[in-house]
Amino acid sequence: MSTATPARIASTAVLFSVLAACSSGTSAPGPSSSAQPSGGAPASSPAETETNPAGDIPDNQAYVPFTPAGGGFTVKIPEGWASSAAGSTTTFTDKLNQVQVTSSHTGGAPTAESVTTTDVPAVQGKTPNFAMGQVSTIARTAGPVVLLTYQGDSAPNAVTGKVVRDAFERYSFFRAGLRVDLTLSGPTNADNVDPWRTVTDSLRFS
Repeated sequence: MSTATPARIASTAVLFSVLAACSSGTSAPGPSSSAQPSGGAPASSPAETETNPAGDIPDNQAYVPFTPAGGGFTVKIPEGWASSAAGSTTTFTDKLNQVQVTSSHTGGAPTAESVTTTDVPAVQGKTPNFAMGQVSTIARTAGPVVLLTYQGDSAPNAVTGKVVRDAFERYSFFRAGLRVDLTLSGPTNADNVDPWRTVTDSLRFS
């Protein structure tokens, strides 16, 4: 029978110590995972409500005929808009939009050249921060018209003092000595192509 040597006893003690440590140790925690909604699908945000830019005239807007006191022509105006008159000019407004109807008797039809040299300086003088667009001759139901486009600042809101940047379209019609200017305006980011076409295509000389 062999006798254990001191070296063998020490080696056995070390082995037992290692085994004991392994059997009593705890495993390191795994990476945490974020909580998911029931079913595993991430929660979705509610869809945003679609809104039209300020100044957009509704697609279902109704129109009514307007004939000035002196007669001579009729034009359709958006129904329900407030109106005011000053001399030969009648202005229709609703929130941020405006239709201005002006009539005058003149000896000759307006041209792109006459509007550029005569009308533009007059318009510029009464339009804050005037920015020139262009002058062109286009077709409407009543015949060819001279179109002047430009931009300018609106008058400050009476309550908030806010100023809106407006886009202007000024159509000059003419027949038998009678000139009619339709000036349509609204915020620059509004899409009023169809309403403005309805108004300008509706003009009829009587």
